[in-house]
Amino acid sequence: MKSVLSERKTIHLHDIEYREFEPDAAKAVRRLAADIRHQLSDPPHTETLHDAALLAEIDRRAGELPASVRHAVRPPATAAGATVVRGLPVSDAEFGLTPADWQSAAVSAGDPTHHGSLELDIILLLLARCAGDLFGWLGQQNGRLVNNIVPAVGHEHEQSGASSATLLSPHSEDAFHAERANLLMLACVRNPDRVATTVSSIREVELSDEDRRILATPTVPILPDVSYGTDFGSFAPPLPTVWVDENGCDTIRYDPAYTPLDDADPAFRAAYARLTAELARVCHAPALAPGELLLVDNDVAVHGRVPFRARYDGTDRWLKRVNIRLPERRRRSEEASENGYGQEVIAPYRARTDRTAGQDSADERGSVEQP
Repeated sequence: MKSVLSERKTIHLHDIEYREFEPDAAKAVRRLAADIRHQLSDPPHTETLHDAALLAEIDRRAGELPASVRHAVRPPATAAGATVVRGLPVSDAEFGLTPADWQSAAVSAGDPTHHGSLELDIILLLLARCAGDLFGWLGQQNGRLVNNIVPAVGHEHEQSGASSATLLSPHSEDAFHAERANLLMLACVRNPDRVATTVSSIREVELSDEDRRILATPTVPILPDVSYGTDFGSFAPPLPTVWVDENGCDTIRYDPAYTPLDDADPAFRAAYARLTAELARVCHAPALAPGELLLVDNDVAVHGRVPFRARYDGTDRWLKRVNIRLPERRRRSEEASENGYGQEVIAPYRARTDRTAGQDSADERGSVEQP
């Protein structure tokens, strides 16, 4: 499916929340990651990061980090639903060339001459463990807990993280799945062209009561994106787009590129178009620099990326991504009946309480507790 937004759409720059790792705390994060890396005798199954020794060390030692680190990676505190955290010490030379695709990135993480990628993976696992319950998807990047986002030849125009030449439409991460992340962590390895990530919050848009009523009515499904494959069977339940959660807060579940809007009635399509226009109006567009993190509240904000020209010469934009659940959050009870199109969760530290209202356990919908 194509982007529903014009690639010429003006990105409006607004203030966004910024935080800083305290210098000593940032150095402590880096030292701990290096220590964990050195303790492991072999590269820890870099294709998945499922090494039991590595995961045990992450769980055991995340508590050694300064309290200010945990405070820095708390969920975004403003209506924008997104925060940039600055100050991780990284050096371009330690990463080697930008990989040609995520598969190459997974393999090259074990290169002893360029240990930066693996060490940053460990940093992100530590930070995500401080923030909540990190997880991956069995059907995406082979279940890797830290995903690599790089442009790939042949994917320039698709709606996925591997694209470049087209606008990546604003979307909720894994909007199709009931067990999607509450918090998304994006870390910048390299971004020489200052390619902007777009972020828009449902809490900053202006919609009429009638539009909100229409968008809260389950009307059309959201399908998995192309990174999960293409064969998902015929079960596709309609979902609400915008609603108020049990705490009275605006919430969004939105992915226009994978929503069959042609199947909806004219009133829904018109309300959806007005929502899309509003998300464009309130768009923030931070261009991450190396060592910066973008935290996105996935229940509140949608994110995307402006188009850019990939060179495929080893210098292109390179981000890393981690999905995080926040144990204190609960989801709509209606989501418990969704099958998630068969997509399974890899959740090594999963809390024993589910985030979906009305459930008592966390492992009832296709999760893989032990990788």
